[in-house]
Amino acid sequence: MELSNLRPAPGCKHTANFRKGRGHASGNGKTAGYGHKGQKARSGAPRLGFEGGQMPLYRRLPKRGFKNFNSKEIVALNIDILDAFYEDGETVTLENLLERGVVKELRDGVKILGNGELSKKLTVQVNAFSASAKEKIENAGGKAEVI
Repeated sequence: MELSNLRPAPGCKHTANFRKGRGHASGNGKTAGYGHKGQKARSGAPRLGFEGGQMPLYRRLPKRGFKNFNSKEIVALNIDILDAFYEDGETVTLENLLERGVVKELRDGVKILGNGELSKKLTVQVNAFSASAKEKIENAGGKAEVI
């Protein structure tokens, strides 16, 4: 393949600013892609989803559920998981949680929960802590830092 051989894919030679209805030679003259007669050839053609006066599908189907766009997906981790994955005196950050495979992906943050026991002195730097988790980390001699 050389630069002189490059051609656009078939059917995609018209850009968004292509001028319709500018003569036969343009390849899209006379009816400008709207065909002959009929409702869709005229101005005032029906809007998207219009079914000729029949109740449209989007109104026939029931509304289901609710998605709160302000919600955050927080990854919850228990204290005993930190105890298993980290050695005494280490710092727990969001980056090394990912590296060690403790969490598969970071969404909107990580919160440490207080289920289990902690026997190691850790400095934990995450987005949030439960009260019991913060207490257990500090009782073990570590620090709970909110980032």
